[in-house]
Amino acid sequence: MNPHTTLAVAEAAAATATYAAAVRQLNVSFGSAHVLKDVTLAVPAGRVVGLVGESGSGKSTLGKTLVGINRPTSGEVLIGNKDFTMVRGKARQQMRREVQYIPQDPYSSLSPRRTTGQTLAEALDPRGADPVKHGDAIAAALERVKLDPSAADKYPHEFSGGQRQRVAIARALMLEPKLVIADEITSALDVSVQADIIGLLQGMRGTVDSAMLFISHNLAVVQEVCDDVVVMFQGRIVEQGTIDAVYRDPQHDYTRKLLASVPGSPDFTLD
Repeated sequence: MNPHTTLAVAEAAAATATYAAAVRQLNVSFGSAHVLKDVTLAVPAGRVVGLVGESGSGKSTLGKTLVGINRPTSGEVLIGNKDFTMVRGKARQQMRREVQYIPQDPYSSLSPRRTTGQTLAEALDPRGADPVKHGDAIAAALERVKLDPSAADKYPHEFSGGQRQRVAIARALMLEPKLVIADEITSALDVSVQADIIGLLQGMRGTVDSAMLFISHNLAVVQEVCDDVVVMFQGRIVEQGTIDAVYRDPQHDYTRKLLASVPGSPDFTLD
């Protein structure tokens, strides 16, 4: 096991309250397909952890398991210091509010029949989504993502793709969750809009208490946004550590292959 992974696994195994979330010996199967295999990692409180790997490596499956969409076959999913897999009823509903998910497509994730204000109010109070009652909180959430509070009266089709993604980010942060899972949130956007969203996330660093698991196949974006990086290959974690350590001195052949494919790297080729 390489030095980056050894340190991270030891930290994850502790699973203390300094972590927003952690998984230990996590396995997820769909029928005969074993998608996640003995995955152990932690997302430290207040940090942004990049999760990278090729399509099919298990990145989104891990993210959806952390938010409760997928059920693990075995292992633990710890939110704070509580095992998400062991709670039921109201306690499970409360824990689900502590992990928020931002999907790749900012259009399909927002109801076309609801204004932005209604969508954000629902995040705060699912049973009584009143945008007037929660007007101050909604305005603050929109300003946090650099949107004018008047956006509360607009519907998703009135926004650009980048603006819709800002609304999705605002919604995820409304409850000040322990963990936000951002699943390829820049991949459906053109390059200039990607840069805007990256700039937004960078500008929010230090002002948001939530940790983030930033899922991406784009290592250049991960380097810009994240503190740490986790590399997945065929359902397993093959390397993890700080951005500087992994990018400067990758230990696994697969990590070296991924880094060599980043535009601007010495080994990058369009072939």
